[in-house]
Amino acid sequence: MTIDRTPSSPSLPSTLLSLSRRHAVAALAAGSSLPAIAQFRVEITGVGLTQLPIAIAPLRGEAQSPQKISAIVQADLERSGRFTGVDATGVALDETSRPDLSQWRQRKADALSTGSVTRLADGRFDVRFRLWDVVKGQDLGGQSFTVTQADLRLVAHRIADFIYEKLTGERGVFSTRIAYVTKVGARYSLWVADADGENAQSALSSPEPIISPAWSPSGSQLAYVSFESRKPVVYVHDVATGRRRLIANFRGSNSAPAWSPDGRTLAVTLSRDGGSQLYTIDANGGEPRRLMQSSGIDTEPAFSSDGRSIYFVSDRGGSPQIYRVAAGGGNAERVTFNGAYNISPAISPDGQWLAYISRVGGAFKLHVMDLRSGSVTALTDSSADESPSFAPNSRLILYATQQQGREALMTTTLDGKIKARLAGQGGDIREPDWGPFQKQ
Repeated sequence: MTIDRTPSSPSLPSTLLSLSRRHAVAALAAGSSLPAIAQFRVEITGVGLTQLPIAIAPLRGEAQSPQKISAIVQADLERSGRFTGVDATGVALDETSRPDLSQWRQRKADALSTGSVTRLADGRFDVRFRLWDVVKGQDLGGQSFTVTQADLRLVAHRIADFIYEKLTGERGVFSTRIAYVTKVGARYSLWVADADGENAQSALSSPEPIISPAWSPSGSQLAYVSFESRKPVVYVHDVATGRRRLIANFRGSNSAPAWSPDGRTLAVTLSRDGGSQLYTIDANGGEPRRLMQSSGIDTEPAFSSDGRSIYFVSDRGGSPQIYRVAAGGGNAERVTFNGAYNISPAISPDGQWLAYISRVGGAFKLHVMDLRSGSVTALTDSSADESPSFAPNSRLILYATQQQGREALMTTTLDGKIKARLAGQGGDIREPDWGPFQKQ
C-alpha cells in the first residue's frame, strides 16, 4: 500500500506499518496554548429541498436561565437538515398558552414550540414545553423535566428529539454523544461530548497518541488504541467509571478496533503473524481469530449493521479499496470501484449506506454509497476529510476535516446539502465517532 506521509495528508488506513491516522494524530498543530475543552458554535450552511418551517418560541423565564434552551433546540433541528427556523423573538408564550395558530400560519410556520423554565427553591430547574401542529391546528403534546443546572443542555436536546420524532416519524439523535481526540501541545485527549460538540468531558489524557475511538453498541464503553506503552495497544474504557481493560497487546501492532452490533466481539487489525491482518476477538479479551489469509495490508474493519459482514480496507488489488467479508471469515468481495484510493468505511445503522473517504486529484473527500444500488455521491468540496461516522438514525454523517488551516468537526446530510461546522476553540480535533441512541 502506498502511504502518503505528507503533513497535509488526511487519515489513511491505520495500517500498522505507519500506525497513523495522519501519523497517529502527530500532525495536529502542536504548541497550541488554548484550553483543551472546546467551546463550539454551530454554523449551518446550505438549503435542503424539503425543510419544515418551525418556530421555537423563547421559553418563559429563559432570560434568567444559564442555558438558552430554545436556541439549543433550534440549532439541533436546523443541523438535522429537516427544519428551518421561523423568527419567534419577542413572543410571550408558555406551555399553558393556547396560541393563535392563524398568526403562525401567516408567518409560514408549520409547527410551534412553547414552554417555560423556572428555577426551584432547591436550585434545580423545572422545564416544560408543548408542541403545536400549526397546519392542522393540533396540540402534539409536550414534556416536563426537573433537572440540575448541569442537565439543562441535555433537556434541550431531549426536547429537540421529541419535536423531531413527532414531526418526522423518526427518532432524533440530539441527546446522543460523540467521541473525538484532540492534541494540545504534547498532550492527547479523548473527549466525550454532546452531539452538537458542546459539554466536552475528558475520558483520557496522555502524552502519547490516542487513536481510533469506537463506541460500543450500548453507549457505555469506548474502544481505542493507546500508544502509552510506546506501541499501539487496544483498550476498552468504561465511560462512566473510567475503568478500562486491555483487549489486544500482542507482538507487533494492535489497532483499528470495531464493535460487532451485539457488543460481544471486536474486529481488530494485528501484525502478530506478520503483515497487518484482520482478526476478531472477544470483547473481554482472549485469543484472537484470524479472518483471512492475505498477502496485502487489511485494516479499518467495520461491521455491517446486521453483524453478518465486515467491511475493511485492503491494498490486495494494488491500491487501497474497500472490501467485504463474512464475519466468520472467508473470501473477500470488493465493494468500491470508483477511484483509485478509498479508505475509512462506515456503515449506516439502517444498513443502506456506506460512507468512506476517496482521494480525488490529491484531495481526500467524503463520499457515500447506496449499498442497494451501488450509486456513489461526493458530499464535500473540502480536501482533507477523514473518519466518517453515522448518526444512530442514519440521517447524518459526522466527520473531521480542515477549514482555513484548522481542524474542524462537521456534520452533513446524506445528500451533502446541509452541513454544520462544530468549530472548536481548543486543540486540533481528530477521529470523531458518533455514539448510539441513549437508553431511555
